[in-house]
This record gives sequence, structure tokens and C-alpha cells, in this order.
Amino acid sequence: MPSTHPVAPPGLRRVAIDPVSRVEGHGKVTLLLDEAGNVQQARLHIVEFRGFERFIVGRPYWEVPVMVQRLCGICPVSHHLAACKALDVALGVADAVPPSAQALRRLMHHGQILQSHALHFFHLASPDLLFGFDSERDRRSIMAVAEAHPDIARQGVLLRKFGQEVIRLTAGKRVHGTGSVPGGVNRQLTPGERSELAAQLPQVLDWCERAVDLVDALQAQQGALYDGFATMRSHWLSLVADGRAAGVPAGAMDLYDGALRWRNADGALLLDGVDAQRYADHIEEAVEPWTYMKFPYLRHLGRATGWYRVGPLARVQNVDVIPTPRAEARRRAFVARGMVHGTLAYHAARMIEMLHAAEVIAALLEGDDVVQGERLAPLPGAQDAVREGVGIIEAPRGTLIHHYAIGPDDLVTACNLIVSTTHNNEAMNEAVRSVAREYLDGHELTEALLSRVEIAVRAYDPCLSCATHALGRMPLELTLVNAAGTLCDRVRRGADGCLVHEVG
Repeated sequence: MPSTHPVAPPGLRRVAIDPVSRVEGHGKVTLLLDEAGNVQQARLHIVEFRGFERFIVGRPYWEVPVMVQRLCGICPVSHHLAACKALDVALGVADAVPPSAQALRRLMHHGQILQSHALHFFHLASPDLLFGFDSERDRRSIMAVAEAHPDIARQGVLLRKFGQEVIRLTAGKRVHGTGSVPGGVNRQLTPGERSELAAQLPQVLDWCERAVDLVDALQAQQGALYDGFATMRSHWLSLVADGRAAGVPAGAMDLYDGALRWRNADGALLLDGVDAQRYADHIEEAVEPWTYMKFPYLRHLGRATGWYRVGPLARVQNVDVIPTPRAEARRRAFVARGMVHGTLAYHAARMIEMLHAAEVIAALLEGDDVVQGERLAPLPGAQDAVREGVGIIEAPRGTLIHHYAIGPDDLVTACNLIVSTTHNNEAMNEAVRSVAREYLDGHELTEALLSRVEIAVRAYDPCLSCATHALGRMPLELTLVNAAGTLCDRVRRGADGCLVHEVG
């Protein structure tokens, strides 16, 4: 699709934030100002090119679940499972995957949800929320949280540790495991491993409840988590249960499987019950020359009005019910206020989902499917026709789509990936625009602007290149250049945290 925004529109000045810190991956933000200093456009640039859709082609299909999870060191399980689900369909065994394999995959997935949500909230987001947006930058770090709020920091570390242990026991490794394969899994828990995990769950569930309480308390104190900061109206997308999974009613939250559902900004259904295999009938992707990340939107609504948001805030408001009692009680309290559009509300929804993940893990560990039963569906021999399949899963950051075609020689012939952050691309640009219009006067760049732009982007928990997160502080630069190309203002923050203000 042709670009709708030129790279350098005439008559606009440019502010660049490069890179954005405390997110997974590397990106930068550019603000384009008119002559009066008003923000006209905001652009979140993804400046790394990964190329996975290309170099997967030509590889044997059984290598794909291990290869694609190298996209990310934070959410590899999501790519691992989405690829396996797509290949189950392509091989014609999706309905034959044994109950034991399904239970192990779900256990692996909810361990991933729990550890990723804990990592994001406690390590990346909580410093901003606990100390305030205008606190000293050195205080907005996990080390400062550990010093000022040791119990909160400890809970975050141990919650993530528990989720990582679930992943290790089901996938073989904490990062980039091999436990799921096309048609099923290659390992099960031992009774001793199940007992060891189950023994920790009372404490884990309590900590998850406390995390929800913490976000509620912050909302009560600050009053800005749900509305006011980077608030925008949007459509919402997520999977919802299709009624096929035992004990999960149609329309309920199901982070592993189901059908696609879109709601509009008022909460009315736009599309419901869309088969995952038919996603391409409804989702179109636009491209822009200034970023490697695409812009998905609903085809029948068009680019301008068809964009939507995914992730915890979308899921909590999109479902009819969460099929676990503690999380459902928290969801009811959350949605009682009506549709919530504030970007920072993602944090509250994320903690509700973390509680749900812990409850699902508890339920799965009570059953015997995780320790016994068939692990693999019989795989068919080579076929003459091209085989094709789509796997969709709710990754921690939102709806994740893997789509593959396999030739008669068992080699991949086509690959299309729409990762969670891609779905949220337009929303993140809108959030940056909202913040910049409030905090940038077009003449002076401030630390307050840098902080708020990053906080708005960070709330979506973006995995900007689906690459391993780099720890520590990354340098950041904002530059203001007028229409003639002359430097007007520059703020530079180095890796040591020092801020240098230069005036052209």
C-alpha cells in the first residue's frame, strides 16, 4: 500500500528521540511541528530490520518453532507455540493433538504470561508509577524500587522466577526451549516437578493479588492511570474462547486458542467468531518509508479509522468473562467504570491477567494430563499439494499471528508474521502525539517531555524488534530542526544518565 505520510513534509520542524529506553528492542521517536510549534505528526520508528519472514523460507518445517523464537529473548515461548499451532494446521493434525500435549502447551504459555507481565510491571514500569513521572531519572529504576520498596521488588523478582521455572520444566530451558513440536510436545512434568510447582502457588497467587491491589492504590492516589494521560478512543482486538476447550465457555478469556473478536470504542461488537485461518480476510497492513514496522487495520473500515489496539487492556475489555474466580472478580471491578481508553490502564489489566495466569497454572497442575498421556499426534507423510496453516496466540503484549505454507518437500514456502507490537503501532504513535501536544511548546525540549513520551510507549510493553532486551540505560537524543534544516535545540542524555542541553 502506498505511504500516506511523506518522509519529510514541507514546512514542518522535526524533533527526534533516539533511542527510546526501558523497552525491549531499539526505536526512536520523531515529532513533526508546524511553524507555530504545534505537533502535527508523531512517528515511532523501528530502526532494526530482522528479516525472519525471509530466511524461514526454504527451511524444513520442523526447524521453524525453534528458529522463530529467536525473534525475542523476552517472549520466545509465544513465538514457539504460535509456530507449532500454525504447523499443526498445515500438517492436518490440529484436532488430533493429544490432551496431554495441549495441557503442557497451555502450562508453558501461562508461565510465559506470568513471567513477562511480572518483568514488565515490576522492572520496567513500576519506577515511573511509584516515584512519579517528574522524579529524578536515577530514582526511576528497579534498583531504586528495591531500595525504597524492597517487598515490592522482591515480589516482582520471585514472581518472574516462578514463571521462568514453569517454562524451564515444560520447554526444557528458561529461554529458547524446545518443548513444543509440530503435533504436540516432547516432554512432560514428573510428579515431583508438579508437586514442587504446586507448593509455591499459594504464595504466588497472594503476590498476584497484591499486584492488582498496588495498581488500584496507585490509581486512587494519582487518578491518571485510566484517563487523562495518552488517552485515545480505539477499536480493540483479541482472541476469545470459541467453546471448544473444556471448561472455557465461548466468549471467555482464552490466551492460548479461540476465535478473533473486535469491539469498537463504545464496546459494541464489530466482528466476532472470526476463524483464525481467515484473519487475512479482515486485516490489511500499511507500510511507511520511515519505519520497518507495518500498520495493521481492519480492511472494511480502512486505514484512517480501522486501526485498533491489542494486549491486556484489549483482552480484559473484549471478553465476556475470565474463567478463573479471582481474576474475574478483579475484571468485574475494572469494567464497572465503562470502557477505559487511557494508555496507562494497560498496567491494571496486565496485573489482572497475571493473576489469571497463576490461577490457570494452578488448575492445570491439579490434573494428570501434565504428567501422563500421549504427547504427539501421528504426523502424516509428504503430500503433493502445498499445505498452509495459521497459528494465533495471545502473547503477553497482544495478539500474535504466525502464518506458514509448506511445500511437498516439507520445506517452508511462505511465512507471514504479525507480532503484537505491530498491531499496536498506530496506537503508540497516537499516544506519543497526545503526550507531545501537551508537553512540547515547540521551542524548548525538556526532561519532562522525554520521560512522558517514553512512559506512553512503555505502557504497551513494546518488543520493538522482537529482540533480546538490553539492560541498562540507553542514550537518548531529542533534536529540533527548523524547516530550513537549522539546529534550533538539542537535548542529549548519555548512557551515564547526564543531561546536556545544547542550543543551536
